[in-house]
Amino acid sequence: MKKLYTGALFLCTMGIFAQEVVWQKDIKSSTQDFLSQITTTIDQQYLITGSSIQSKSRSQAAGSHKQNNGYDFHLVKLNQQGEEVWEKYFSGSSHDYLSATVTTQDGGSLLAGTSYSGKGLDKKDDSKGGSDIWLIRINEFGDELWQKTLGSSSDEEARAVIQTTDLGFFVAGNIQNASKGYGSKDVFITRLDKDGKELSQIILGGKGLDEVEKMIPTKDGGALLGIYSRSSLGGTKKTENFGEGDYWILKLDKNGRVEWEKNFGGKGDDHLRTLALTSTGFIIGGESRSERSGNKTAGLEEGSDLWLISLTERGDEQWQKSYNFGNRDILMGMNVIHSADAQSSKGILLGGYTQAEGRIETDDETFWMLYLDQNGTEQWRKHVKGESRKKEERLSDLKLNRDGSIVLAGTSAEELGKENWKIVKLGDKQVDQLIEKYDIKIYPNPVSDYAYVEIGFDFKDADILLYDMSGRQLQSLKTKNKVTKINTQALIQGAYLVTIKTDTNKTANAKIIKK
Repeated sequence: MKKLYTGALFLCTMGIFAQEVVWQKDIKSSTQDFLSQITTTIDQQYLITGSSIQSKSRSQAAGSHKQNNGYDFHLVKLNQQGEEVWEKYFSGSSHDYLSATVTTQDGGSLLAGTSYSGKGLDKKDDSKGGSDIWLIRINEFGDELWQKTLGSSSDEEARAVIQTTDLGFFVAGNIQNASKGYGSKDVFITRLDKDGKELSQIILGGKGLDEVEKMIPTKDGGALLGIYSRSSLGGTKKTENFGEGDYWILKLDKNGRVEWEKNFGGKGDDHLRTLALTSTGFIIGGESRSERSGNKTAGLEEGSDLWLISLTERGDEQWQKSYNFGNRDILMGMNVIHSADAQSSKGILLGGYTQAEGRIETDDETFWMLYLDQNGTEQWRKHVKGESRKKEERLSDLKLNRDGSIVLAGTSAEELGKENWKIVKLGDKQVDQLIEKYDIKIYPNPVSDYAYVEIGFDFKDADILLYDMSGRQLQSLKTKNKVTKINTQALIQGAYLVTIKTDTNKTANAKIIKK
């Protein structure tokens, strides 16, 4: 088994709950590549996205005439075993940085990035002026379905994208010194249908600087925005800041209108990083340099602490707590662990790294994991010792899988400017015990075209059988994968039965509704 001794990406834990490296994938480069995100696709594969400068040899080997000297959107899809399925670039004539990706219910993805390119190569629209937001919708094979350029004569940058319950999209970014803006930097929200048609657009901000950091879909078809705000009251901002920088939370309805907003902060600088849905509302997470002040009731230990706030669906505070690992703690990911029926939240798994801020070099870039119960009470934490900073290690993203494994994505380099992407899948017995297991799961359900059948127990080979309610067999598929795509397009509206039979003599059944 290959082990990984690479700074922020090497997890070394003590005791009986050690982690094992299931697989590791190195995506090598000779340039400074930026890794922005790892996305779990609907069939439980992995899409690694970021920005790279293509080497001439690479583009010539691929027979491409699209290579330019700037950064391009760069995508690599890995299967459940960590093997490369495909690699794609999308190129404009200048620099194009891929910032955010969302998996779509049809198995594809929507890419959102910041483009400095005019029309040419893969980019089909002219520049709107300055930098724009460039959207590309792809299918599961990485082929383009449509693209769109959003922007104005001001500078826009993409930060987040989600798919909503009506299969449309919200795209969130920042806009600088906009003619219809309110401060030096505002939040720019566009709502689109599934085919990329613009439905609405709104600019949100106070009298200073506001930057959107995260956006998640809500159960009612709307969106929750997490904004790092350095703005006073004014513009569209109806809440006053408490300190240097605050958490500004906005709830949008399904039509993109603001339902409510909340401001959280102390007298210092509080930087929001991430959001997550719970069974009763939302968890807001970030870093705080504030003592108890403003509406911050959790104290400050050292440097910067993690600061979490639990909200109801209406934005009312349920609890807030802080956690400290020493020095400057950077929150990179947050996963809420739900019950098998998704009706209740069991706990919260956090991941990030610590920066020493010049005091303790040996502890710099130390990766950590923290598990809390649903009330924010710490259950356990794990530390990871990194190597020397010369390795230029940096964790970019992490994802908790439904089988209890964890996928980490980051960059690793012997010298600055030559970053390789490094993807590691870890098995963790302690995390695995938190996940409620199920035999079979089907999604989306009800289904219109394609559904995904997920098998929850271990097997090598399995048969997936589809029956109508009279017991007549309609389909039979063999699979070795935990998640398998089935085609329901030929089925008439009604209820059907999916049966799983494995080589280990296990069986499971689930009903599927064709709409």
